[in-house]
Amino acid sequence: MNRSSRSLIAQQMQDATRAWRGGWQVLKTRGPGQVQFWFIALLIGMAAGTVALFFRMGIEALQARLYGTDNVNHLHSFAQTLPWYWIFVIPIIGGLIVGLILDRFTADGRVHAVSEVIEGAALHDGRVDWRAGIASAAASFITLSSGGSSGREGPVVHIAGTISTWVSNLIRADGITGRDLLGCAVAAAVSASFNAPIAGAIFALEVILRHFAVHAFAPIVIASVAGTVINRLEFGGVTEFMLPQESTLEFYVELPAFLLLGLVCGVCAAILMRAIFWADSMATFVQRATGLPRYLRPAAAGAMLGGLAIAYPHIIGVGYETTSAALTGNLVLHEVVVFAILKTIAVAITMGGRMGGGVFSPSLMLGALVGLAFGLIATGIFPDVSGSETLYALAGMGALAAAVLGAPVSTTLIVFELTGDWQTGLAVMVSVSLSTALASRLVDRSFFLTQLERRNIHLAAGPQAYLLALVRVAAILRPVSETGATTEETCWELIEQGAYIDGAATLEVAMPVFDKSGVEFLPVVTLWGDGRPPELLGVLHHVDALRAYNRALAATAAEEHS
Repeated sequence: MNRSSRSLIAQQMQDATRAWRGGWQVLKTRGPGQVQFWFIALLIGMAAGTVALFFRMGIEALQARLYGTDNVNHLHSFAQTLPWYWIFVIPIIGGLIVGLILDRFTADGRVHAVSEVIEGAALHDGRVDWRAGIASAAASFITLSSGGSSGREGPVVHIAGTISTWVSNLIRADGITGRDLLGCAVAAAVSASFNAPIAGAIFALEVILRHFAVHAFAPIVIASVAGTVINRLEFGGVTEFMLPQESTLEFYVELPAFLLLGLVCGVCAAILMRAIFWADSMATFVQRATGLPRYLRPAAAGAMLGGLAIAYPHIIGVGYETTSAALTGNLVLHEVVVFAILKTIAVAITMGGRMGGGVFSPSLMLGALVGLAFGLIATGIFPDVSGSETLYALAGMGALAAAVLGAPVSTTLIVFELTGDWQTGLAVMVSVSLSTALASRLVDRSFFLTQLERRNIHLAAGPQAYLLALVRVAAILRPVSETGATTEETCWELIEQGAYIDGAATLEVAMPVFDKSGVEFLPVVTLWGDGRPPELLGVLHHVDALRAYNRALAATAAEEHS
């Protein structure tokens, strides 16, 4: 071996040694922190998965006790044999208990669910109100056990947020870490509740965090897998719904039908969401007009549900029996249409009456019914070029649920994981894409974001809209004496003209005032509100407001692309 070759080998060995030392140094200084975070994600996943599992098992146990059945998956069939007065009374008692819980432990008398978790991720450094969360979980537990027509995913997501909030406060996590821990808990809860690890992880990223940052992916997947393991230790690896046979799709010829199904499901999803919001507004109007105490509102809704369930017990609870019947084609067309209409009404009553629960499971049931109705009609008109009508039920289930949640990716995956049918992906994806695109135009992107918009929390437009609400004027104002271009006399002249801003306000309020007045600075005042004149605190310069806004945008972009 010549000298040059030996020199090259020696240089490569030195480079390798230097790289190894550098890697070891990184491992010592940074590695344990990352490993520690993954370990925390694992523990949160196990905790959230366990709570979600016990929440599900507790609902089934109490529901079985109240209705006297051993198999809650066939609840409505058994309920048909019960005395009518028992079917009527159970939701009323459940609603009364729910009302008392919410009136005592929540400020607004509402059940907190997915929308509040999305708000916590965006505006509160990944934290949620733990007191309201526990009360909401208890209320939803009673609602789902006593015949409320809603789902369990909303409560378990907020329970998971309560767990991650406790951990974040314990370790004093910053905003990025708090949001990542929140995503871990939500992924585990969804995975444990539905035995869907892939969809649980994607749901946390797509719906809760609303970004797919690489740094959040690994811990969220770890937590999601942990939640799934918890579920399978109890229930095994079985799917939630069993399809009778492998579905078939007449490719190319039949795809236009699934495009049309997607549009139909988008319209039906918008109808469901608007029915819920209309019911909530109408119930609020009636409550104020009659002076009905807010703790009786869920009981009144329970009475309406009980009366409906006497004739149609299919509306009781999550509705897995009816969903399974739709997916297996064991319903005729007129039954499908009637059940779909009644389920929409029942969900609107439950949510409008603020009884609690989520909208995902009801949207699965309604989507399966709409899809089956479409399939029965389509296969009846074109029998020679059509596959099974149950394939339309499967595609409709995914399409309508995706439109309600505003989550096409995770909903597509969760439909596959719930049914175990991965061979019909093209039909489901086509229907999901069009339903989501249409429904997002008819509401503010999704049910959850529209809920927040109705409370003047503007998250649907993205960070460029809601970040203004995070920057407080008091944090960036300047003293009047700091610049010679501003005097107290000028400030008071602007105040008299109405061009000023309250010191407790945020840039969400300040920026429109800048746009309207056209000034370079605004006086910042304290408004006492008791007849006293305002007190001048300082000056907010337009350039300072823009600089703070740009910093917030840059920080958000850095988190989402890290």
